[in-house]
Amino acid sequence: MRVQLNEKWSATLCEIPENGMGYQRVDVLLRSGRKVRDVLVFNAEEMEWPDERRIQSDDIAEMVPSDDWV
Repeated sequence: MRVQLNEKWSATLCEIPENGMGYQRVDVLLRSGRKVRDVLVFNAEEMEWPDERRIQSDDIAEMVPSDDWV
């Protein structure tokens, strides 16, 4: 499922280096406390959400490059 990211997250992603041409791999912390690792984001605008549970941009509490989260 693709999630359209809001301007706040797009701006955050523009500060993170790309992993390849037009995509980034990030770890996502949801407001619920759930962490999802290694999520693909395309063009700092669309996230390929790996779960059947639907989310929105506002459900995201934090997003960091996949290699940075311990």
